[in-house]
Amino acid sequence: MSKTAALPPLVHPTRDEITVEGVLRALADPVRLAIVRQLAAADHEIACGGLTVPVTKSTITHHLSILRQAGVVSGRQEGTTRFNSLRRNDLDALFPGLLDGVLAAPR
Repeated sequence: MSKTAALPPLVHPTRDEITVEGVLRALADPVRLAIVRQLAAADHEIACGGLTVPVTKSTITHHLSILRQAGVVSGRQEGTTRFNSLRRNDLDALFPGLLDGVLAAPR
């Protein structure tokens, strides 16, 4: 009988640790911006496999990690599936209008 190793907990910055520089740096990449647009358009969490971007699964994981470290997205683990959501409330409270402006920009 084999034991399944526990996955490490996901680390998220607190609201006070989120900086505008970190958010803008994270959003500057087209793949990460596409991920954020999908999360913003959804009314629910999206599993990593449910995101449609033209990169490999491991690259999606990398981009989500950068977004999570910047405080743009939140992730939670359920079994082997990771669900992601946009930290809109935190971002809107810290930087009013920033996310709306970024999402409204032409593609």
